[in-house]
Amino acid sequence: VLKDTQKIDLKFAKRSKKLPIVLSRTEIDQIIQATYNSKYKLMISLGYACGLRVSEVVNLKVMDLDIDELVVHIKGAKGKKDRISVLPEKLQDDLRNIIAGKNTHDYLFDSNRGRKLTTTSLQKMFRKSLDKAKIKKLATFHSLRHSFATHLLDNGTDVRSVQELLGHSNIRTTQIYTQVTNQKLKNIKSPL
Repeated sequence: VLKDTQKIDLKFAKRSKKLPIVLSRTEIDQIIQATYNSKYKLMISLGYACGLRVSEVVNLKVMDLDIDELVVHIKGAKGKKDRISVLPEKLQDDLRNIIAGKNTHDYLFDSNRGRKLTTTSLQKMFRKSLDKAKIKKLATFHSLRHSFATHLLDNGTDVRSVQELLGHSNIRTTQIYTQVTNQKLKNIKSPL
């Protein structure tokens, strides 16, 4: 602005490096079992099983699923990026039941009025299920995505594959989960 070419050394505030809240497999199972509405139960299951964001679950359409090949195509996700994720065999029958009678361009999950469900309704149902399951962690629906990544790394999946499934453009974003899942640290016993 002042046509001054000298460098200005700006100090930026340090960003906090909080570790993500990860739910155990048992806690996720308790949340799913505490969800009595079958539609929301399937949505929560898909969120965890595929590593989906709440908006991605709500925006799924019938044509995005390849149930036989166990693949889900997430279109126009964060950053306007498309990606592919895995579908669990365990949910094949539930998914076939929910798409029965729907057109390929229909939303997978619709409201009672036949419209697209909102992310808020899914988040509210997740919180209710979290309370019913008596889980005290400050978890959100996004914690299912964190848990998906952490559990894949626990199972020996390489970081690069997890990065692809989550749709991260930078590997450093995915590497935060290696801090949560470090098996060497988990095997260390306290000296007390």
